[in-house]
Parts: sequence; structure tokens; C-alpha cells
Amino acid sequence: MSEPHELHWPKDLSKHLTLPETGLFYNAEVSARRYANKPYLIYYGSTLSFAEFHDEATRLAGYLQQVCGVKSGDRVLLYLQNSPQWVLGYYAILRANAVVVPVNPMNMSEELAHYVADTGASVVICAQDLVSQLTPHLNPAAVEAPVLKHLVVATYSDYLTEVTDLRLPDFVSATRQHLSGDGLHAWRDALAASLQPGPVSTGPDDLCVMPYTSGTTGHPKGCMHTHRSVQCTAIGGMHWFARTQDAVMLSVLPFFHVTGMAGGMNGPMFIGATIVVMSRWDRETAAELMQRHGVTSWQAISTMVVDFLANPRIAEYDLSTLKGIRGGGAAMPAAVAKKLRELTGLDYIEGYGMSETMAATHINPPHRPKPQCLGIPIFDVDARIIDPITLAELPQGETGEIVVHAPQVMQGYWRNEGANAQTFIILDGKRFLRTGDLARIDEEGYFFMMDRLKRMINASGFKVWPAEVEALMYHHPAIHEVCVIGAQDAKRGETVKAFVVLKPDQVGQIRAQDITAWAHEHMAAYKSPRLVEFVDILPKSGTGKIMWRELQERQAENDKKETGS
Repeated sequence: MSEPHELHWPKDLSKHLTLPETGLFYNAEVSARRYANKPYLIYYGSTLSFAEFHDEATRLAGYLQQVCGVKSGDRVLLYLQNSPQWVLGYYAILRANAVVVPVNPMNMSEELAHYVADTGASVVICAQDLVSQLTPHLNPAAVEAPVLKHLVVATYSDYLTEVTDLRLPDFVSATRQHLSGDGLHAWRDALAASLQPGPVSTGPDDLCVMPYTSGTTGHPKGCMHTHRSVQCTAIGGMHWFARTQDAVMLSVLPFFHVTGMAGGMNGPMFIGATIVVMSRWDRETAAELMQRHGVTSWQAISTMVVDFLANPRIAEYDLSTLKGIRGGGAAMPAAVAKKLRELTGLDYIEGYGMSETMAATHINPPHRPKPQCLGIPIFDVDARIIDPITLAELPQGETGEIVVHAPQVMQGYWRNEGANAQTFIILDGKRFLRTGDLARIDEEGYFFMMDRLKRMINASGFKVWPAEVEALMYHHPAIHEVCVIGAQDAKRGETVKAFVVLKPDQVGQIRAQDITAWAHEHMAAYKSPRLVEFVDILPKSGTGKIMWRELQERQAENDKKETGS
């Protein structure tokens, strides 16, 4: 029996996606043979061919195994900004038969402690400007785990092999710093050793990558993805948008996030396309790169597009090669979509996915998108709307929780059976992931987001989990109690706000800006509270639980009054 959305399936595209019976690194080997001298990666005007990429990733894998002691199944942290080294490090870890743990480079030392302890990782590939965040966890002589023993340290400017007039972030143009101390290994030295890795021992059902996501517990959880589930979204996205080896893709979404990883890195590697990498978003540089390199597709969050279109010089750039713009994370405002269409003639194609699904499970059909819509279920995805209480499937038009059964769904959370029990349910004999997102399906089978069951803030496309922020804020010596919610923000969509009860002896001694400054030093910038409001007490239930929803609703009313909406 066909579903309503199948009437709007991209023409001549199969509804089933046959996935490779190989590990992900094999894609790099194939593309290196097929397109040896073709640029895989362009970094501010400097290029790295597929053959060069394969060679360097292989040598780095040999170093990880023979010098850093990485063994099959080990977890290795990857802690850098978008760069050639990020992609090389990712594939080198896989070639070493290990598991990639991507870490947001905005995370601070206190946050990193959980990644080290939870994964048991002893090796990190990191950028030189982030070494200081890791050294508190480095002890090469330690016998007991978990503790870091090896840092392979990259310098972004090593891959600026051509002179450029582009505006570079300071951390990209910085020269290589001298490293001293046990456990520190310079990236360049690792490659110069020219060590070869042992045989490939990973297959499609072995663990490949473990992105971390937070939730109501306050501690991030590792999403266990196999080579097969990673291949699924990487290949599926390329087929859905009819991308070929001659595509040139602007890769500016973070690679540590599953959307950028699948669409901006792994998908292009599979088909042999070229990626133009930016380490940090800059609207002028992005437009210049599109013009210089003939970028054909761009994956972006809505806030990026808003900023891009706000450039007063945007009409001066030649964007005629651009054939597709896609994204997700937050709905695209209608007025912005209209302006984008006027400039480029293109629709912004929205999609929906999670860390737990290795990016998209739903995407709008490119030929028939709907605005502010999650899209339709893609290849082999069984997505349903259920009552979150009774778990009964709901009819078309009613709002309920999205549940998903699909090949890209994770195996589960790393060493967290309690979370797995809450996250997966069985329907009709199949294992479904509970997303925690509330949606409805229209008469044509398109999914529309309505609300969230989960307590989550969406700040510029980044998911912020209040419980995690609260857990970090309780380390501040002046805070007695804290509750974190989302507040409306004209630029970011939502921003993070903290209601703080100070310890009695701190009242009048500390200012709101002191709290925000401290938070900015101790956690990633996107999750750090921008707003702090001191209160005498926090509302609590009869059982003593803080009633965050009451504060959230109060804030929503205040936001409405301020905006006049």
C-alpha cells in the first residue's frame, strides 16, 4: 500500500536505497582511484586531491596505531574546527579501525571531562589553539583509564599552501607553535613518519562514529552509529538531490554535527565531489568562495541564510552556478525564503533529522517543497505519529510524537541502557526511535513540526539542553539554584536564559554579567546563558521539582509583549 507522500517522490528515484557492504574508509579509497588528481577539498584557495587525501589519511592511521596505540574499536576524540585536518583525522581514525567521537570545538575543559570519562578515549586529534583545554586531562604515564595519553596536534595554516587574499580567522592563519611535553605529537611529524596501518578489520555493522547529544539528564550521551547507518544518510542525501561527481559543495556547517558530517563531507567523498571548506562562517568570504570556485550546492541553517542575504554587497557576486540550497535545524521564515528566491531563483529545501538518526530522515522533495515543513520520509524510512502517552498511532492531521524506524537510526546510546529503554519502542514488531518532537502529517504526507516534548532550546540551529547547562552552572560558587529556559531572540531565534537564586551571602555581591562572563569561560559559547535574571525563589511542585515550564511560559508571555506579537 502506497503512502500519500509517495505521489510526490522525486521522479525516477528508487524508494529503496541499497547500502554498501563496506566500511566508510573504502569510499576514500575508491574516490582516490577514480579521481586521483581531482580536488576533494579546497581550503581558502588551497587544494587537496583525492589521492593526496587518501595517502595522508592512511599515514596518519598508521601513526595512530603504531605510536599512539589505537586498537580496533577504540574511541578517538576529534576536536577541531572545520578544516582539512578534521576530515583527514576522521578518515584516519576509521582506517585505524577505531571509532570517531566528534567534539564541538566550543566545548571547554570541564565539558571535555565527560567525553574522556564516558568514552574511555586515550587519544585526541585536536587543534593547537585547543590544547590548553585538554592538558588537564593528559597523563601519558597513567596506568588506569580513563585518561588521555596522546594529543595529535594540528595547525590549520599547514594546509594554506597557496597565498590567499581571503579574510582568514586568526586561528586559521596562526603559525605553528612549538610543542613540548610527553604525549604531544605534531600533526606534521605524524605524517612525516610515513607509518602504514595494519589490515582493515571493520565492516558495515561495526561502530563508526559516536556523536554526543544531551537531553533531560544533564550529561551528553553517545549515539552509536555503524558504518552502515553513516553510509545511509551520506549516500541518501546525494541521491535525493541528484548530486554527481562534478558537484562543488560549500561545507560550512560544522563537521562535528551530523548534518555537516553527512552532507558536507561523507556524501561528497562517496560520489567524488569537491568540497569548499570554511572553518568559520563569514558571509563575504562565503559569497566570494561561491563565485571563485563555482559552488553548485550549499547546506546552511536559516540564520546563516538570513546573514548572507543581509550583506549589502550580495548582489555584486556571481552566484549563477548555485543549483541548490538545503538545510534544517529551524524553520526558514517565509520573508527570507522569498528574498533568497529573488536573489538566486532557488527554494530553500528543508529537512529533519537528529544525532540519533545521523542527520535526515525527512527531506522536502526538491521539485515540490513546502515552506516551514520537515519534508517527507526518505529512503526506507517508516515514520509515524503516535500519542506520546498511549503510544497509539494517530490519524492524519492530528498532532503527536514522531517515531522513526529506519536504517540510519543509531544502535542505541553508549553504555546507557536506561536511556535506551526510554528512547525505543516496538510497534508492529519493529523497533522505533522516539524523537520527542511533536508534529502532524498533512493530506499529502508532508510532516510539519508543531512543538517539542523535549526540554530543548534551539539557538542559531544548535540544540541546547537546559539540564546540561544547569549542571555546569551549579559549579559557580555563588549559585544556590538555577533554572535554564529559552527566550526569544531576533537573530538567534532562541537564546539561553538562566533564572538564578544566589546563596544568601552572595546577594548584592555579584552581578548578572558576572554570571554570564563565568558561564562563557566554562562552557561552549552557544549554550552559555546570554541572559541572567536573579530571583528569590524558583517555582516548585509538591515533590520539590523545579517547575521550569512555568518559567518558560512566563518568559513566552513577556517575549510576546516586547515584540507586540
